[in-house]
Amino acid sequence: MNESEASLVIKAGAELLRTASSDPRSNEGYPAVKATIAAALDDLAEALHNFEAAVGTIGRSTGWVQDLNRVADDLRGK
Repeated sequence: MNESEASLVIKAGAELLRTASSDPRSNEGYPAVKATIAAALDDLAEALHNFEAAVGTIGRSTGWVQDLNRVADDLRGK
């Protein structure tokens, strides 16, 4: 799977999560959902950093990476 295909999987997963969250049972397992989303945000931040490094524009997205990590930490209650 290439990065473009992987990004489509992320988009589809986000859409599924949005749909599932409208279900009245969506509070079931919410702590686990938050932990999974936090881990995914950390992975997205690392991927973004890797892409930037590969194209020689390190630092351009530093703020985005920090923001993603901050949100992940908030979801973990840190």
